[in-house]
Amino acid sequence: MNRLNRNQIAARVAQDIPEGAYVNLGIGLPTMVANHLPADREIFLHSENGILGMGPAPGEGQEDPDLINAGKQPVTLLPGGAFFHHADSFAMMRGGHLDICVLGAFQVSAKGDLANWHTGEPDAIPAVGGAMDLAIGAKQVFVMMDLLTKSGQSKLVEHCTYPLTGVGCVSRVYTNLAIFDIADGKVYVSELVEGLSLDSLKEMTGLALVQKPA
Repeated sequence: MNRLNRNQIAARVAQDIPEGAYVNLGIGLPTMVANHLPADREIFLHSENGILGMGPAPGEGQEDPDLINAGKQPVTLLPGGAFFHHADSFAMMRGGHLDICVLGAFQVSAKGDLANWHTGEPDAIPAVGGAMDLAIGAKQVFVMMDLLTKSGQSKLVEHCTYPLTGVGCVSRVYTNLAIFDIADGKVYVSELVEGLSLDSLKEMTGLALVQKPA
């Protein structure tokens, strides 16, 4: 089967972000979405450390050490962009002013529960950041992740076993093997990579997946 690489997943997420949307890209894999946004759409990227109007990553040698995202990565600022106090940024997040947030995850449940800040392991370092605020405050929550762990376990599960970030908040999950929509208590498969069947995907996840009508 043709598994998507991380850039391909990011590009696929970028396709689904509409004109005029206010979007937060979470730390890690989601930051790659900024480099794939369609040039013909005006999209306002928000970073929880206090940026609105963030652009793609700067070219080599063009980095500004005073302009970074929440993951401490150098970013650019588009014309009209602004930066402001951390508290104001969280007020935007908690106040329902973001249309979409894109987050990574350790697990997503069939009911849309999100676990992305702690694995619960004794030696794991918890890192919630602003994930809980984003999960509950954004109008839509998109998740980007590999479908399977390194040991072959599905990250899309019936019930999360890791500490929760948010309950029933995830609407769409983008993975290297398929795209899933979570709605009405069901998990719908909207896209599959070439060479992968729905039955094989059901076996991988152990879930009663539903093929979304074209």
